[in-house]
Amino acid sequence: MVQIRSDLARPGTAALARIFGTFRLETSDGAALLLSNRRGVLLIALLCLQPERSLDRETLCRLLWPDRFPAQAKASLRQCLLDLRRQFESEACGNPLIVTRAAVALDRGSFRSDLCNLEAALEQGDAQAAAEILEGIATLPILQGMSFNPAFDGWLALKRREVDVRIRQASARLVGEGRAGQDPETCVRLSAAAQVRYPGTRGLSDVALAVLPFDQIDQVGGEFFLAEGVTDELVSRLGKLEGIMLAGRTSVLAVAARGQTLTEMASGLRVTHLIEGEVRRTPEMITVRIALIEGATGAEVWADRIEGSIDDFFESRKVIGNNVIAAIGRVLGLPLSPAPMRRMTASREAYALYLQGRSLVRRSITDGAAAKSVELLEQALGIDPDFAECWTALADAHVHNAVYTPCLDRVERSRKAAECAKRAVALDPGQGHALAIQGIHEWTRRNPAGALELAYEAFAREPQNADVALRLGSFLLYIGRTRDALPFIQAGVEQDPAYGRNYAMLATAHFNLGQIEAALAAGQRTVDLGMPGMWLAVFEAMHGQHEKAATTYYAQRMLMNTVILPPAGTAPMSDAVRDAYWGIAAKGVCSGDAGARAAYCAMLDGLHATMPDPCDPSIAFPAIWMGHADLVMTIYRKCIHPANMFGLMSLWTDVDPIRRIWQHEGFMTFAEDLGLVEAWNRHGWPDLMPADPRGA
Repeated sequence: MVQIRSDLARPGTAALARIFGTFRLETSDGAALLLSNRRGVLLIALLCLQPERSLDRETLCRLLWPDRFPAQAKASLRQCLLDLRRQFESEACGNPLIVTRAAVALDRGSFRSDLCNLEAALEQGDAQAAAEILEGIATLPILQGMSFNPAFDGWLALKRREVDVRIRQASARLVGEGRAGQDPETCVRLSAAAQVRYPGTRGLSDVALAVLPFDQIDQVGGEFFLAEGVTDELVSRLGKLEGIMLAGRTSVLAVAARGQTLTEMASGLRVTHLIEGEVRRTPEMITVRIALIEGATGAEVWADRIEGSIDDFFESRKVIGNNVIAAIGRVLGLPLSPAPMRRMTASREAYALYLQGRSLVRRSITDGAAAKSVELLEQALGIDPDFAECWTALADAHVHNAVYTPCLDRVERSRKAAECAKRAVALDPGQGHALAIQGIHEWTRRNPAGALELAYEAFAREPQNADVALRLGSFLLYIGRTRDALPFIQAGVEQDPAYGRNYAMLATAHFNLGQIEAALAAGQRTVDLGMPGMWLAVFEAMHGQHEKAATTYYAQRMLMNTVILPPAGTAPMSDAVRDAYWGIAAKGVCSGDAGARAAYCAMLDGLHATMPDPCDPSIAFPAIWMGHADLVMTIYRKCIHPANMFGLMSLWTDVDPIRRIWQHEGFMTFAEDLGLVEAWNRHGWPDLMPADPRGA
């Protein structure tokens, strides 16, 4: 890699690039420097985003000539570089590029950019100069409007984020140093300028990381859990650091299974960097290789190798975490304090069982996985009953199984989950996710006010945990506080962007707020990620696309007995019965035909009277979507459990026929019975009901 000088470019240098706002090249006297080669302009812009480093030729070819064969792309790059040199020389600017056989970089001795000047001022502690530059760029986007092709645009999005992270972190550090150095006036000015550009949004303050599953190579045989253990340690330690956004496990596993390139995985997970590695066991030793990868290019920016016995690794897991954390701080320039130590089990056997059981939780809709996950986690706790993280994992397993597997004891599973979660928190108060799981059971007890209090406390303890943010967002959706819910749901989706369930929540939130196009896009993303698309169909129908909506809804019948499981106590449908039922359902929910709606309402009434679980989601959800107020209130008065409470988020839209439910004359009595009124009095009334209508 070509190393570039990091000194601030001299005022008399020949060319300047402005990357904030519309990209512009200027000569030393401020005149516009126009380049005729479009890809040459894009190449200069890309290099300006990482002025300390080069870009290898293969990456440039992939980004600028993705539709050409490798040999053709390389030839095009050579011609582009030759054109750039000629044009710069014709303008008497000198060639600002350092070109080698492998890579291209900027010569900062003869070329500068507004980004270079800003980062140099921040690095050198010149708060006044940094404030002036930040004030000048204000809220101008980086490379505003620049777009070329999907590969280029994806790379650019990640680099924009990296730049924003670097500037915000460096500004915060310099402000802190200025205050400590008794320079209040300058640091106040810098802080104000930084706040204008970066108002307190969580996304820009986070380094975005994903820890990929480590490869495992075993020459010994038998039980071997260390690869999962290494990733578990990294995820847990990094997830507790402020300023780092960590991709959710569910999305990471889903993306890693697709066989994509590193850059494609980074783009799919919306992260700036990846951590990957492998664990190799031989009869003599265990070797762990860990690498930090730049998401935009796939380039390895740091790597380490650790060797020892399995006992060495089990007793010294903190070494693994500290090495990676230190590397992140060094590579990205982040002032990271050490991550808090975990309260871990001392039993290797319990740890192995915990890792195996937890890995099955997200696969619990597959045959046998549900019971097995609980069995393994309970075995681990039988060995070490003080293993707090295992209690949280067991609580999560009970909830996940109550939602996604056919069973008639969903409330009982919720109660068991709450008991496990309480034990986890008693052992380790930092287990925020366990508090959120307790909140789920409070809903079954008709205590949504208490559920929200637990969810808020959970978020205060684990703000970086996607599951915690999404639990809080969902609870707010259930009580109709959609505007409050949306930021938490968006934060959860940002961390866990390949989990279809999350997009169903996001789509519903957008729809509740009248943001139809955003709702349709998120609903389509739900389908693309393999989740049922009934929500998309509902939004299409409410948008007036009745024929399309009915087709979308009917297509979901193909997911029966796989993603959509038959209700507990019922036998799988034959193909003919399945098709007939889904045809009636699609027309009833989506066609807009009053007769079809009435027929399906009557069918749901019959199912409610005869099915083993009269409150199953297969009855509750369509009853809400069709505005069948009497049945909805009957179902949720009878029983709220982890599988059907998800439907409550769909109540809160001002579109017919759903609005018939919350406009029903008996709705406020129903809300009292469910504890919703108490929740509204404590946490705010629904967006569609700003004040108690009974007091009007």
